Amino acid sequence: MRKIAFLVVIICLTSCITNKKKNTQKPKLVVGVVIDQMRYDYLTRFASKYGDEGFKRLLNNGFSLENAHYNYIPTYTAVGHTSIYTGTTPTNHGIISNHWYDKYLKESIYCVDDNNYKTVGNDGDGGKKSPYRMLTTTVTDQLRLAQNMNGKTIGIAIKDRSAILPAGHTANAAYWFDGGAKGEWITSNYYMKELPSWVQEFNKNGKADEYLSKPWETLYDINTYTESIIDDNPFEQTFDGQEKPVFPHDIPTLRSKNNDYSILKAIPSGNTFTADFAKAAIINENLGKGKHTDFLAISFSSTDYVGHQFGVASKEIEDTYLCLDKDLADFFSFLDKEVGNDNYTLFLTADHAAVQVPKYLKSVKIPANYFSYKKFKDYVNNITLKHFKSDTLVENISNFQIFLDKEKIASLKLDANTVAQKIADEVINYKNIYKSVTARTLQTTTFTHGILNSLQNGYNQKFSGDVLLVPDPSTLSTYYKDGGTSHGSGYSYDTHIPMIFYGNGIKKGSSKKKYEIIDIAPTLSNLLQIEFPNGSTGKIIEEILE
Repeated sequence: MRKIAFLVVIICLTSCITNKKKNTQKPKLVVGVVIDQMRYDYLTRFASKYGDEGFKRLLNNGFSLENAHYNYIPTYTAVGHTSIYTGTTPTNHGIISNHWYDKYLKESIYCVDDNNYKTVGNDGDGGKKSPYRMLTTTVTDQLRLAQNMNGKTIGIAIKDRSAILPAGHTANAAYWFDGGAKGEWITSNYYMKELPSWVQEFNKNGKADEYLSKPWETLYDINTYTESIIDDNPFEQTFDGQEKPVFPHDIPTLRSKNNDYSILKAIPSGNTFTADFAKAAIINENLGKGKHTDFLAISFSSTDYVGHQFGVASKEIEDTYLCLDKDLADFFSFLDKEVGNDNYTLFLTADHAAVQVPKYLKSVKIPANYFSYKKFKDYVNNITLKHFKSDTLVENISNFQIFLDKEKIASLKLDANTVAQKIADEVINYKNIYKSVTARTLQTTTFTHGILNSLQNGYNQKFSGDVLLVPDPSTLSTYYKDGGTSHGSGYSYDTHIPMIFYGNGIKKGSSKKKYEIIDIAPTLSNLLQIEFPNGSTGKIIEEILE
């Protein structure tokens, strides 16, 4: 009995030592995978057709958070990517949309535009970019700082904002795809003076043309795509030059009428092309091979383009995710071989989700609407004319925010807060407006839950408007009245996204507890034993960590 007890003690001690060693060994590479416009239910809707080595590999061998949500408004690409990597919301990080009205410059601006820098890779303007409008650090910044600027951080995406913002201020590189007549991966001289030779070689390899040389046909028999509505329906947008939005899509013929190389962004091959480039980056930059931890932030953008054009219930979106599943399986296998199965930690999530096409919802008797900004502005101007004898008090209306002309208001000896409150009180009567609240209210009142809490989390005192609005559920701009869909709201169809962790330091399992997108960055920071991003407001997801 004593011998048996002694053996049990030895086994326990050995196990503890082994586990301790595993827990303290940092990954050689962290890979952040963001899938643009991926709803959580794409994991379940198409599950029967996914292979075992793509999404299912992460679900079976990683930790899936089934009730993960965005906790702010607006749910747009730039805001999503920034919030994932900063661990906070627009209130702190300052990226309040993709484009927004700058009340200081008196013009609409784009989140990563920066004329202080030039394009590296071609003679176009697509590289005049930087992350300077992002006011806080990212987990990628903190990793670089913690390692005395050792280790590499690289951001990759077809969209510039999806490559730049996740990579942070201190990135070694961020690369994005310049479409149109260019068809090249480019960057900004914010990062480097010239493209590395491997990027130049990649741009010459002809893969972009290869992917555009054949029609987009379904991966499997289209008759088996029973998870989506019929192919020929009135709820989708066509490619320019196409009579109906149906398979097969003749990409070689449509290319010239759809901005040449830019059509690659809007088909599943755009995701494959992105994965090809990411693999080239891993090999040529020796990511995961040094003594310091590297970080690859990769975003798959084509899912968003397809979703906008064809909608949530389309054959096209189903095919795009089945193709992406194969791309992911191939990419994970590549990571195993190139970096080592135990040497990397990976997370997969989305920058936002999407609403069902309102036109389709209406056809099945579910309330849905389209919103005209022009008609709404006329309505608001009539309010100010009625109460303040002027219809020029509003400077801009965009992103469901109203910006007042403070100089005009002051010249009429009016009080801006009084004007804003009157507008908020009146516009609630406008069709399809569900909530209206002033900036003053958001500054002086704390909303702890619900849609106004999300609105408050997305409000930035320095940059946001004077009156903020929440439309009814399933309400989109009239831009989509003829088909297609979008996102941006605080409703669950836009906020509920996949959040899966996998690899070094991660348990196997799942949870139905509610978590927020801002929890990713502090969780990774804890795993890596580094300081949190400097504006972080998220929490560590303890149950996923070994």
